Parts: sequence; C-alpha cells; structure tokens
Amino acid sequence: MNLSSVKELEDLRKKILSGRDLDKPCIAVCGGPGCLAKQCLQVRDEFIKEISAKGLKSKVDIRTTGCHGYCERGPIALIFPQGIFYQRLSIDDVAEIVEETVINNKTVPRLLYSDVEAKQVIEKENDIPFYKMQTRLILSNNRMIDPNSIEDYLAIGGYSALGKVLGSMNPPEVLDAIKKSGLRGRGGGGFHTGRKWEATRDAPGDIKYVICNADEGDPGAFMDRSILEGNPHSVLEGMIIGAYTIGSGVGYVYVRNEYPLALKNVMLAIKQAKELGILGNNILGSGFSFDVKVNRGGGAFVCGESTALMASLEGKTGEPRAKYIHTSEKGLWDRPSNLNNVETWANVPMILNKGAQWFSDIGTESSKGTKVFSLVGKINNTGLVEVPMGMTLREIIFDIGGGIPGGKSFKAVQTGGPSGGCIPENLLDIPVDYERLTEVGSMMGSGGMIVMDEDTCMVDLAKYFTNFLQEESCGKCVPCREGLRRMGDILKDITEGKGRMDDILLIEDLAGMLKDASLCGLGTTAANPVISTLKYFRDEYVAHISDHKCPAGVCRELITYGIDPDNCTGCGLCKKNCPPKAINGERKQTHVLDTGKCIKCGICYDVCKFEAVRKE
Repeated sequence: MNLSSVKELEDLRKKILSGRDLDKPCIAVCGGPGCLAKQCLQVRDEFIKEISAKGLKSKVDIRTTGCHGYCERGPIALIFPQGIFYQRLSIDDVAEIVEETVINNKTVPRLLYSDVEAKQVIEKENDIPFYKMQTRLILSNNRMIDPNSIEDYLAIGGYSALGKVLGSMNPPEVLDAIKKSGLRGRGGGGFHTGRKWEATRDAPGDIKYVICNADEGDPGAFMDRSILEGNPHSVLEGMIIGAYTIGSGVGYVYVRNEYPLALKNVMLAIKQAKELGILGNNILGSGFSFDVKVNRGGGAFVCGESTALMASLEGKTGEPRAKYIHTSEKGLWDRPSNLNNVETWANVPMILNKGAQWFSDIGTESSKGTKVFSLVGKINNTGLVEVPMGMTLREIIFDIGGGIPGGKSFKAVQTGGPSGGCIPENLLDIPVDYERLTEVGSMMGSGGMIVMDEDTCMVDLAKYFTNFLQEESCGKCVPCREGLRRMGDILKDITEGKGRMDDILLIEDLAGMLKDASLCGLGTTAANPVISTLKYFRDEYVAHISDHKCPAGVCRELITYGIDPDNCTGCGLCKKNCPPKAINGERKQTHVLDTGKCIKCGICYDVCKFEAVRKE
C-alpha cells in the first residue's frame, strides 16, 4: 500500500483501530536489552505456548515491546487493560499468570512489586513509586507497541503530526511552533532546536541534510538507544517534519554498530515507512520528498561530536573541526546540515500534536519539557527515568531511584557522562536544568546519571574518566591529546601515593588549558570530572598526597590490610584464599597477615564473613 494523501493515512488508522478491541487482554513483555539479558524472550515464548494450550490464541494478544524503564526488575510483563505489573519473571511463572490473571482476573501476589518501606504489595504499574513520580511522554509508548509494527504506531496516533504538518501547515508555521515550545537539544549542549532549524533553513544552498545522532557513547547511558529500539517511528516522524521545515530531501541516522537491536528496528521502520509512502517521493501527495539512510558508527566516542560525526558520514576519519564554521551553513559535504539527537527528534511529533504552549508549560523558565535519564551506579532502582525539567536531584535519586543500596550513604552523582561533573550531597536539592547543572560544575549532557556511595574514591573516579577520554580523544589537537595524557599520569601518581601538593595546582592549570584551547567539546569539557571532584572533594586529594591514605579504601597502593584479633574466629577462609600465602594461623585460632608478603589483592577482605579483615 502506498498512501497518496493525508486522508488515506487517516482512513488507514481508522481501519486499524476498528479491527482492534481495546478491552482485549494483552500481555506486553519488555524486550529491552536489560530484560533480554535476563531471558525475556524465553518468557515471551512460554506465554505464547501457554495461551495456545489454553485455546486463547484469538482472545489474548502477546506483544514484545521496547524497554519499560525499570531495568532492575526485569524480566517485566504488563497485563492490559488492567495495567498489572509483574516483575522478575521466569518461564515457571507463566502458567500461573495465565490461569490467575488472564482467565480468572486475579493477581499473583508473589510476582507483584513489593514496597518494603510502605509494607504493601502494589499491583498497578502507575502506583509503583519508580513510575509514579515520572512524567513519561517519550517513554510511555515503549510499553504499548511492538517496535517492529508500524500498525501499532499508527494505532496510537503515529504520523498524525506529520499528517497535520503536510496537510495544513507551511514550514514557517512549523518552525514557529518549535521555537515557541522552547525545545532544546537533548544531546549535550542544549542549543535551542528552533534556532538551529532556522539557521539551517536560512542558509544558502538547495541541498540540505538532517541528521539523527544516535551515537550514544557515554558509559552507563542508554536513553537514545532505548527510544530507537522501542519506538523508532517516533524518531522518523520527527525527522520528516524537521526535513519539511528546513527544506531537506535527505536524512541520516548515525547509530553505533554496537547496538544491533536499534539498528535492526530503525532499518525495519524505514522500510515500512517507505512501503506506506510516508518516506520517499511525494510523501502523502504533498509534493515533499524525503529519504532516510542509516550509517553505522564504529564506536568512537568523539563521533558523538557534530563535526566528527559528519566527517565519519563522509567516510573520513572521525575528527572534529573548528567551531567557527557552523554546520548549519557548512556541514555534511559542506552543505547546510541540521543535527539533533534521538530524544530531540522524538519530541517533535508531540509538540506539533499537542501544541507549543502545552510543551512550554512543562519544565522551568529556560528548560522546557521532560528529560530522559539513565539512572545507574550505586542506586536501588536502576533504569530509565523521564522527569520534568526542574525536578531536583534528590527527588530523582531517592524518591524515584529508591536511594542507596546496602544502607550505605550517598556521596556524589555524576551527570552528563564522562565530561560531566560530580555533584555532592549538599547540592542534591538543585533543580535539574541546563543552566543550574552548569553553574555547579556539571552539565546535562545526553542524560547519563551515575550515583556513587561512600565506597567511591573520587580521585580514582577522576582518573577513570580522564583515562577514558584520553583513549577516546581523536588526537587531532595538542591540548586535548597531550593535556589528557599528562593529567592522567598525575592522577595515577596520586592514587599510587607518589603525588605532591603542587600536582593539584598543575591539574588546575591543565584543566584551564584544555577548556580554552581544545578544538572540540570533548577537550573543552574533559576536565569537568577532575575540577568538580577537586572543588567538592579536595580533602580526598590531600589525604592521598599528604597522608598516603585512600579514605574510601579503593586505591590499592595506599591500602594496608590487617586482621582484627577481636573479630577473627579462625575459620580459615582468608588463609585458604590468599594467593601469596601471606596469612598464617591454625584453625579456630586468631590468624595473622604478613604485610611484607601481601600483594593487596583484597581477596581476604572479600571472603571474610566476620569483618575481621580490615583496610587501613
């Protein structure tokens, strides 16, 4: 079928909806990467098998969806229309769910979410604290549709914004709506989307490009990946609208080859859109033509930077260029080019459907709408969260994230990925928006949020991210290439007890040089983890240098292990597992550790069940 008008698109939508019973039971199994790793497909297959065995194949739908967000609780299945949330499933649970819930409309309490603090079992997804405080605009449809079905997307109103745009709006009107909405880029810099579109639209030249940046490379970040995996048509719809507004005929999705599911789903979505006439020549009879191609990135972190990404698209080495040449004027193949990330494009259809004012009413004065974060690290509820701009870090980490596991205390949260800063506990009540995060030495970035507890060494953390960025630097400019290498060497010396107090001043000088002289955003923000940890956790640097102690007990060279005779029961576990045989003692007698032989591997500390092995 090739749709030739907006009316035919709406007729198809009506036809799809007329053939669907919204009250029909549906089992939606999360197919996100977290649940895939926990054998969700086997659970899904067991549902199919059990439903068939009960003779319910025509009466119950089974759908494999994108990520539901609550990765900590996978595998997850939602039972519609009731909205019952089942978690941590195995194939052994399936028959009971089908019998009790699908057939008899009862729940299986042991598989429901249990709120330990409230001492209650919660059966509805929307009542679970993790979801209750979120405002899921982008992520909500992930749990409703099969990402491989364009019919599912059409059934929830998909491509209606495109129909509205092509049927009743000219490009300046669309541009005005995006500008009035206050949408800012969700990929890092937070540049105003409408202004970027306008600059590209106004740039001279007949050939222009729109690009989707899906090269999400921050450690612990999986926001864009999950949107592309779970709802690829929302991204395509945003790109088509953007291309119509800008005057572009060709678009590119630049996605990491490391994300096979995202690649598969977006390529299938493009194929389906072309078959319906939503992509290609004369889209919906409007006279507007637009095509999208997919390019696979090789996993270089620097290719998340706009000019490096465009160089890679051209088949060149992914190296950035000077920023005084704007990509809106000379980007891909020296043509005007507009680049936004996955989440930015996915916001566009909602804005056109619900209105610029609706979107602008969400968030803060300068940061509008919602933001998707990957909440990971030392946190009870790991996963994807979507919240209004302006929600505080404390609300995200403790109310949604459930706080720190194991009774440990919160120490810091890093926002913005490897180039973001570490924010301490006394700043947890700041609202999360572009300006406020920058003011405290961090950044929004693409939305990574890594939580750290009391056992995290902030000097070691700064060393880790510095080394990561050093390895990912393209090496084109000297400040970044040599500055990061030297900074990494200094941090290594500090964590090994070889540091000097003058090193702190040297690090600060290097950080200033990186910020002022580096060619691209990787270099100019690379020192953020170091500078923020120096600002808020300077005492840890001083302890490493002056006292030769790592307060968190992480830096191996600065740890001395010993055995507390008052706690030692003589069980022999430490002695049995010690590689260099540095522990002596008879069974049921106090053991002694020979520090001269100790290689500081920490195995004795890990295996001791009586807290007798101590770090000094």
